[in-house]
Amino acid sequence: MTMLQSARRAAGSAATITLSGSRLLSMGSVAGHSPMSMCAPAVPTHCIARARLAATAAPVPGSSFDMEPAVSAKEKKTEHEKETASYWGVSPTRVVKDDGTKWKWSCFRPWDAYEADVSIDLMKHHEPVTLGDKMARWTVKAMRWPTDIFFQRRYGCRAMMLETVAAVPGMVAGAVLHLRSLRRFEQSGGWIRALLEEAENERMHLMTFMEVSQPRWHERALVVAVQGVFLHAYLAAYLLSPATAHRMVGYLEEEAVHSYTEFLRDIDAGKIEDVPAPAIAIDYWRLPAGATLRDVVKVVRADEAHHRDVNHYASDIHHQGHALREIAAPIGYH
Repeated sequence: MTMLQSARRAAGSAATITLSGSRLLSMGSVAGHSPMSMCAPAVPTHCIARARLAATAAPVPGSSFDMEPAVSAKEKKTEHEKETASYWGVSPTRVVKDDGTKWKWSCFRPWDAYEADVSIDLMKHHEPVTLGDKMARWTVKAMRWPTDIFFQRRYGCRAMMLETVAAVPGMVAGAVLHLRSLRRFEQSGGWIRALLEEAENERMHLMTFMEVSQPRWHERALVVAVQGVFLHAYLAAYLLSPATAHRMVGYLEEEAVHSYTEFLRDIDAGKIEDVPAPAIAIDYWRLPAGATLRDVVKVVRADEAHHRDVNHYASDIHHQGHALREIAAPIGYH
């Protein structure tokens, strides 16, 4: 009799059914006893053994014992999202566009999209005045020389390299200001958000040009090396002199405006094919449906001109003896 009760307990506690990837658990045993053990009629030991053997045996594909129908990877992903959402209470955001179609970008949302101001003055330039200004200018010029040699007039790959570098300063400066705000218990004047917006905008430039030109393996390796060196160098520069660091980014953006202008000249001259604009660019900058690569380069150049103004402005604030937090940041300046 004792052996029979032990077998019943084992069978009751091990009863788990898998159906379409979901685990449906039977009523758990209480104090080591199956809930049905107190009311179930006596079952011969050899029947329990056969039932346990059948439950542990692997189902034969195509047979009546194969309870899991084949599901696609998309269905599994959807089911996984639903299970995760039902547990944590945070469901994936479902966004639709104005025309009723599904929004397919998870890296940005419709409210992040905007129309670039292409009427901005592209010829603005800051003449170096202080020693820090001159050092910043020389540094940017020195960085451009090997880039011209390596990429020459392959502006698609050149743009990708430029954006992997240009997206670093905003993130570094924003992180430094964020940590300083926490240490000193003071607000930032909105500059943390403004600088992180700049970094995100530069990253979206990279995501766009990835659709236009795929980098080679040695160019990817170069990006890793340059980003690693530039990250630490810019962090050190920003800690030593934020004014010089922002001035350097301002000059870097001036060079970016020049590079994209040359990019447009090659497109207009027929040296670079004016292919249709990537879908991600059309949604991010709210471009017309028939937009081309030329339209993309124009809005990216306008973005770079705005970043030029913001960083020269930040440097001027420091040179005038103020902290950035004392002056309201140009949030959303595109």
